[in-house]
Amino acid sequence: MPHPLQLLALSAILLAMSVPAHALRCGGRIVSDGDRDFQVSARCGEPFWADSYTGVDVLRHGVDTRRLREVRWDIWYYNFGPRALMHRLIFVDGVLNRSETLGYGFSTLGSNCNPNASFTGLSAGEVVARCGEPASRRRSDDTIVQRTQPHVERWRDERREEWIYDVGGNQFLRSLKLLNGRVTAVDYLPR
Repeated sequence: MPHPLQLLALSAILLAMSVPAHALRCGGRIVSDGDRDFQVSARCGEPFWADSYTGVDVLRHGVDTRRLREVRWDIWYYNFGPRALMHRLIFVDGVLNRSETLGYGFSTLGSNCNPNASFTGLSAGEVVARCGEPASRRRSDDTIVQRTQPHVERWRDERREEWIYDVGGNQFLRSLKLLNGRVTAVDYLPR
């Protein structure tokens, strides 16, 4: 019979090697925070939807000197079919910052655009998975400046978009308002 300390050590090793239940597996390989975008692309293929935006970090190094650093955010969406969860991967300057699971995927992208469904709160990728790309897309940005500590500022775009969908067969078009890649309101427009 194994000694209790041996069992404890074995348990600790197995726990350290275990993969979180929400981890993304592609081609038998795990995608983890800290992986580079080219590594993820090689393991998982191209995402079905991607979005990107930039921000600027302002660091003051003296009375008259400032250092500006542009930060690039890339958001990739993966759909692995109706029996698997979709995933949103968030990269900062080409390095995977975090992975999030979404609802179940679809066998055919754009095939589940129920005109009566509530889209409020869905991410841009979830909308594209359900309805495909919009017939029209408009974007306007505001810049938000946050002072996170003395002599440090973060400039981030507040991304406002309007996506128009022609759901067909009725007298209205559907207008989705998105803020930073998430649906905040749904309106109907006459044709």
